[in-house]
Amino acid sequence: METDSEQPKPDLPVRITIYHAAQDDPKKNTALRLKRRGLARIVTSTKFLPKRAIVLNPFGEIAFSPADRERLEQFGLAALDCSWEHAQKVMGKQVKGTSRCLPILIAGNPVNYGKLTKLTTAEAIAAALYIAGFKQEAEDVLTIFSWGHTFFELNQAFLDKYVTAKDSADIVEMQTLLLKPQKREPSKNVFE
Repeated sequence: METDSEQPKPDLPVRITIYHAAQDDPKKNTALRLKRRGLARIVTSTKFLPKRAIVLNPFGEIAFSPADRERLEQFGLAALDCSWEHAQKVMGKQVKGTSRCLPILIAGNPVNYGKLTKLTTAEAIAAALYIAGFKQEAEDVLTIFSWGHTFFELNQAFLDKYVTAKDSADIVEMQTLLLKPQKREPSKNVFE
């Protein structure tokens, strides 16, 4: 079991606000751990999300990209912490801010390890920070979890590619290329 021992909190250049729906085990909840470490502010209603912040929305139509960095610095980052089973219902509400979906990444957390896009709130925040050019801050966010390094190990190639994108269209094109099945030469018969 992980504990929240007192450690100096990293000073993040981005204000992070998390809507917390209280739908999962508080002992495993990454959003609550970020709050306890002073890395994020928790709100219990979507109406308290910052009006012009970037909202990480898995159902958003525009991909998060390095072009969002300026808005991130000015207005902050908002994440939605709710169960995957109830995410559509939560996102059906009017959510303030500019919705962005993260590009395809692999979960490194123990619950959804290896699954595409099934990130914890902390992983999503770290991914957005990394893509926006805040690499050290992204790593700082996940260092408070024993499995945090796994997220970067699984996604390093994706993240390093995404960080070079100009905009959302670039991200979408990169995803398509990264996930496109590669043509392989016919395998040779080992008995020849």
